[in-house]
Amino acid sequence: MELIQIKPIGFIERLSPNEDDKDRNLISKIIIEKSLTKALDGIEGFSHIYIIFWMDKIKDTTYLHHPGKTVDSKPIGIFATRAPIHPNPIGLTLVELIKREENILWVKGLDALDNTPVLDLKPYPDWEHGVCIIVDDFRVPKWVTKKS
Repeated sequence: MELIQIKPIGFIERLSPNEDDKDRNLISKIIIEKSLTKALDGIEGFSHIYIIFWMDKIKDTTYLHHPGKTVDSKPIGIFATRAPIHPNPIGLTLVELIKREENILWVKGLDALDNTPVLDLKPYPDWEHGVCIIVDDFRVPKWVTKKS
């Protein structure tokens, strides 16, 4: 396959670089390149947005993962997980948009580390011909809801 080159549009700034990135109650700033400020116009009308980012600190990749967090659990394919160890470490998180200040977005619920490059933003939900597309009849495997 061909090599794909992607240029970040900004980066993530945590209030403290040592924050627990799994704490979905924390607020983060997404600092978008100043030249793209006008591209953010209208985004403040959405309560939630997807953040697409490059997990540049991930060095290990694999094709199997133990979702039970122990080697005893049955391994599954990495594409059936949200673990960060994919062949291309692309992160995707739905966050609450708190506010916009020029080229800075304040968001809640972002599970990314300080200084992580941001690749793109997408509003939620998706829509087509004026109709929102919201999936509410989804299914997940049992291991997803099993308490460990």
